[in-house]
Amino acid sequence: MSTSTRCDLCAGFPPASMEQWRHLIEKTLRGGDFEKQLVAHTADGIRIEPLYMQAADKCPVTGKTYGQPWRIGQRIDHPDPVAANRLALSDLEGGATLLSIVTSNAVCARGYGVVVQTIEDLAQLFANTALDTTEFRLEPSPNGKAQAALMAAFFAQSNVPADALRIDFGIAPITALLHESTLAEPRDTLMRDLATIGAELYGYGYTSRLIQCDVRPVHDAGGSEAQELATALAMGVEYLRGLTQNGYTLTDAARLLSWSLAVDADQFMGLAKLRALRLLWMRIEETSGLPHQPVHIHAETAWRMMSRRDPAVNILRTTLAAAAASLGGADSITVLPHTLPLGLPDTFARRLARNTQIVLSEEANLWRVADPAAGAGAYEALSDELCRVAWKIFQEIEAEGGLIASIQAGSLQARIAAAHQARMKHITHRAMPLTGVSEFPSLDQTDEQVLDVAPPAQTTPSGLRKGDRAKSFTELVRHFSDGAGIADVIPPPTAAIKATALSSVRLSAPFEALCDAADSHAIARGRRPTVFLANLGQLAAHGTRSAWVRNLLAAGGIDTTATDGSTDPAEAGCAFTASATAVACICGTDDSYAQLGATTAEALIKAGAAAIYLVGHPGPYEQALRSAGINDFLFAGIDAVAVLTEIHKKLGVRNSV
Repeated sequence: MSTSTRCDLCAGFPPASMEQWRHLIEKTLRGGDFEKQLVAHTADGIRIEPLYMQAADKCPVTGKTYGQPWRIGQRIDHPDPVAANRLALSDLEGGATLLSIVTSNAVCARGYGVVVQTIEDLAQLFANTALDTTEFRLEPSPNGKAQAALMAAFFAQSNVPADALRIDFGIAPITALLHESTLAEPRDTLMRDLATIGAELYGYGYTSRLIQCDVRPVHDAGGSEAQELATALAMGVEYLRGLTQNGYTLTDAARLLSWSLAVDADQFMGLAKLRALRLLWMRIEETSGLPHQPVHIHAETAWRMMSRRDPAVNILRTTLAAAAASLGGADSITVLPHTLPLGLPDTFARRLARNTQIVLSEEANLWRVADPAAGAGAYEALSDELCRVAWKIFQEIEAEGGLIASIQAGSLQARIAAAHQARMKHITHRAMPLTGVSEFPSLDQTDEQVLDVAPPAQTTPSGLRKGDRAKSFTELVRHFSDGAGIADVIPPPTAAIKATALSSVRLSAPFEALCDAADSHAIARGRRPTVFLANLGQLAAHGTRSAWVRNLLAAGGIDTTATDGSTDPAEAGCAFTASATAVACICGTDDSYAQLGATTAEALIKAGAAAIYLVGHPGPYEQALRSAGINDFLFAGIDAVAVLTEIHKKLGVRNSV
């Protein structure tokens, strides 16, 4: 059908207003509370409405080059350069277009990372690699300057023109400060050094990005979306100030910058976060007189959302995150292999991570539309609100003297810690469910294969003594060209600036610690820790609550044994004795609790129960039930980690959280 004859199905209907939609929604609720039932809030307190109207007046956010797919990144993190080369070549042959070089002391090494100390190590790492057609990025590390010089020395010997190479050198001293707690140089010295490095690389012919505004440590530590954006903004402004104070124009300084962000499985917030970063930087450009140039964003699927238990669920999480990053306009994306929390991923896990992006790019064609969220009411509202809240936090950081001063004073870390504590409260109370961990956990874990590789040993600097002059970038390039290694030419660690480092915490860690303790108990005792369920009445009466508590207990690695359902307390006591466990849990309806709760508890105590729980709110019978021997009540909203820890202790499980 041609466009001229196409039928407009909406032509016969007048447009509906938000008030009309709201009226229909409230009718459907039948007196329910609209705010409590349908309105959610983000970690920054931003409202998420159940319904948004079209934002037809909004324009697309300028992002990556239209008509070009994002770069498909893959981590190169095997400690052995030769083995890492084999994996890298397989990745490139399989469709990867960007290699992220994760060295052993990189901020995002996750316990591994390739050990490269000399040009010979890099020659092994990049053997048979088409250097002029492959894009590279160095992951930030405390030795960023030395690693960048080593790369420059290697490329100088490769006979590939510097202007033909595509590499992000990944120097990120402020990110290293967040992760490592120290900076070796005062702020002014650091900025002079960065300005010199940029000039020297330009002299070699490089036109590559030099400095990464990498805020993944903020996400790893539990920061909110607005806190990540504010930090990214403050980091970029800190580098702009430092470079312009050392002879750069704003335009030349901005060209050296790139941004790295983590994106999690909340596809709405992930997409909006990337759009918001571009909008916020446009505001910086506007206020500083900087000509508009789209920022370069590398997105990585979030580490903090990954789980060790039921790791196959990580494939779903990373797919959602990669889709959000692509639709949000990321220039390049790295998908973390689903087994990374277990160890160094094998070729199968790496292929899954790579193919996730290939399917999204080549089959779903997500790259073909520039800013597909433009005009969508929900995404536009979330993007605008993120900008508003992030700008407010950014102004607070500026009022504290800029990002380095804020970090040194601990102000930024305090904000992030508060956001992390609030999120972990939702996690431990299961208000924010983690599939396969706190919800629908499996006691029988499927073994996932990882490479049998030991984490690399950290190299201690040995070439310079304390007080020796640090080498300039050009001197480092020359020393590496002469065969020196990184450890030979960098001074021992010093701390001109000290701060509290951000920790890296996966959300599932509290539940995983419980399950690990339960697994150890099962190995030592020959039986998994078990709770007896005293089910009252028929299946229809107790089924819902018994299924709920099984799910709760499994989140702590605890198995259950149960009666089919009975109204005879003596029968429940006999079944408990046969179960050979120490803890019981009564499941039934509120009516059955009123009739049988107290007598069943007394029978269980007589049978030797050390602790008894009851599923549901006790209501007016709480005092009577506690007097009969009920220790506590299990219901939605309790602190699951605290309750499971208590049950572990009563079952004799050691090493619990």
